[in-house]
Amino acid sequence: MSAAVKRFDYLVIGAGSGGIASARRAAEFGVKVGIVESGRLGGTCVNVGCVPKKVMYSTAMMMEALHDMPEYGFDVKLNKFDWSIIKKSRDAYIKRLNGIYDSNLQKSKVEVIQGHAKFIGDRTVVVNGLKYYGEHVMVATGGMPIFPSIPGVEHSISSDGFFELEELPRKVVVAGAGYIAVELASILHVLGSDTTMVIRGEKVLRTFDALISTAVTEELENMKMKIQKKDQVVSIEKGPGDGKLTVTTKSGVKIPDVDVMIFAIGRSPNSNIGLEKLGVELHTDGSIKVDEYQNTKVPNLYALGDVCGRALLTPVAIAAGRRLAHRLFDNKPNLKLNYENIPTVLFSHPPVGTVGLTEDEAAAKYGQDTLKVYKSTFVPMYHAVTARKVKCHMKLICQGPQEKVVGLHIVGQGADEMLQGFAVAITMGATKDDLDNCVAIHPTVSEELVTMR
Repeated sequence: MSAAVKRFDYLVIGAGSGGIASARRAAEFGVKVGIVESGRLGGTCVNVGCVPKKVMYSTAMMMEALHDMPEYGFDVKLNKFDWSIIKKSRDAYIKRLNGIYDSNLQKSKVEVIQGHAKFIGDRTVVVNGLKYYGEHVMVATGGMPIFPSIPGVEHSISSDGFFELEELPRKVVVAGAGYIAVELASILHVLGSDTTMVIRGEKVLRTFDALISTAVTEELENMKMKIQKKDQVVSIEKGPGDGKLTVTTKSGVKIPDVDVMIFAIGRSPNSNIGLEKLGVELHTDGSIKVDEYQNTKVPNLYALGDVCGRALLTPVAIAAGRRLAHRLFDNKPNLKLNYENIPTVLFSHPPVGTVGLTEDEAAAKYGQDTLKVYKSTFVPMYHAVTARKVKCHMKLICQGPQEKVVGLHIVGQGADEMLQGFAVAITMGATKDDLDNCVAIHPTVSEELVTMR
């Protein structure tokens, strides 16, 4: 190993969305920045997460629209759906994004160091036998899918592997009840796979507001999705001939002739990079402990994004990363990300939008007797003429005499696009009166949020 150490003002470990955003912003202030990445630029979101997932969600939306077209007067016939076509165009798009990230880093004069980083001393890492030191070091290494320790698990794939599938599986099992499991299962089911979800509880999305958990579970069942409740996968056997899988659950149910078994049961932080020897504290799940300014216990060593195990969302990592760069290099010592009222969207079918507290969280924080909850369930006008009926569900959680909106939850058409503006209003402290005083846009789904009684 070379004894020489290359030095940077700011050394970023991980070129995902948060790492790249922080590195480029820091470079704007004239500091020398390096970024280390072992995989493709862009991290989980760009390569095996929200970006390619949204492409596949849009593909499934087109399939749903095709089913609705006869009621709108269109005489259409679906000859076939070719998975390979959308996979090819999707992969090409991701490759273009990788190139754009590389080009932007070059324009920002951020040095890209390809390889795995391992800490060997105070703010010093080794990558491919070379040493790098940062006056300030930030860790944004993300996470990786979790697999259970069960017989035959080697025959399964994760959500990452979903994007490597060369064809639409005829029959698939998805284990998990979180948003990744719901999104992937919905896409596959809508596109024509015989899909079974295996969940440990009675409902999916159990960490979300009860309205969302109940409504999405009901809609999956209305879609004729098979849901194996209060159960979990305990073994996978691969047949000797055609390679089909037999999936066995804890309750003894056997699901034969399975083409693909997907585990979407969570992600673990990529924190095994020598942090403990430096004195960095980790949570029991391996995520890095940081304060509200992204500081670890070690001076000049920071962490953000999924590796910290909180609010695992790309815009959160980007926002935290940019604020950290300003704090360190732009003389804004008090700048930090406010982790309250983070808007979140699930690209399920139908989509989900949520911001603020769940009803249970609001009751625990303020007391149930201080809350006023408004709810509405209706069929949007789009489905007025279709045989397929998909309801919208909305909930406003208001607190105190002024009825300040502390939680907003939507399941239904357009939830993904309508949420952003309402999230701005809630962040600014909107009350129920503020929403009531806004003139409704008619006829839209979103008008229900300003007319709800």
